Amino acid sequence: QVQLVESGGGLVQAGGSLRLSCAASGRTFSTYTNWFRQAPGKEREFVAGISRSGGSTLYADSVKGRFTISRDNAKNTVYLQMNSLKPEDTAVYYCAAGTGYQNGPFHYWGQGTQVTVSS
Repeated sequence: QVQLVESGGGLVQAGGSLRLSCAASGRTFSTYTNWFRQAPGKEREFVAGISRSGGSTLYADSVKGRFTISRDNAKNTVYLQMNSLKPEDTAVYYCAAGTGYQNGPFHYWGQGTQVTVSS
């Protein structure tokens, strides 16, 4: 059984930064880890993804140039560095592990961490 636990969310002013973490425990079969987000009243959307080696990444156009995904396999942790945050980045952020980017399939999901960006 694999568990994913997100942390690092919080309240930040527009233009600020946050770093989210997604820590995996247990055996990890998945090769890709992705971040998604869901704002109130909106559908869940893909944010960024990274391969198991970290050599391949993918970003949504809305965050490209502002967010950076990385991983430390020794710590079984994937990070999402979020800079130049905007109010429209406000959402619950989830990490998901699977065998692909935004189309998955995903074997495991975290419980989510709230990010709120004030204007």
